[in-house]
Amino acid sequence: MNGGRPARVLVAEDDTEISGPLVRALQREGYEVALVSDGPTALAGGMSGTADLLVLDLGLPGMDGLDVCRALRARGSALPVLVLTARTGTGDLVVGLDAGADDYVAKPFRLPELLARVRVQLRRAGTGPQDVVAVGSLVLDDRSRRVTVDGDEVVLTPKEYELLRLLVQHVGEVVTREVIMREVWHTEWLGATKTLDMHVSTLRRKLGDAGAMITTLRGVGLRLERREV
Repeated sequence: MNGGRPARVLVAEDDTEISGPLVRALQREGYEVALVSDGPTALAGGMSGTADLLVLDLGLPGMDGLDVCRALRARGSALPVLVLTARTGTGDLVVGLDAGADDYVAKPFRLPELLARVRVQLRRAGTGPQDVVAVGSLVLDDRSRRVTVDGDEVVLTPKEYELLRLLVQHVGEVVTREVIMREVWHTEWLGATKTLDMHVSTLRRKLGDAGAMITTLRGVGLRLERREV
């Protein structure tokens, strides 16, 4: 978090097969994500002051990623830069680091590794998302994936945890059924949500009194209320 807002990640990647899943994964982590697909736009976005991290592909049209990185540093930008590259030779890595990159992820990459490196860079910059979030008596610790209510641990299934985590990330806001099905179950909503309804019911029961903070907006979605129970 930075001033109470989600960290903002600028992704510069022209391959849609990479950028699509990457953007969705970052959004699931609670980041605000902007996507650009060429070097000059990446440089402009990096210099705009609106991003907290630049995830930069080296093989961009219009301007090579290394030149983008060099230009950022030459203009005095301290924006953290995480490079995505298929160039994994030692010489290539040295050139990239000398150009001002903060870290490298080799293609093809595993999303968990990339997301971990994103967290490291944002944490170093002081803009990473909160690992521990308290909403009333409910505390969610994303480092250990533990949930407690009034200090007592609540054991959740992976899907229950992801559902609660999504609601916590958007506390006070309505999260639509479409978004929930896409982000938690990785599927498009087709109207029937019995699975979701069952998980909400079980989650409320497991959370006890804190479960009352989860409000259902019939036909729309869910909202986690920030209130004491």
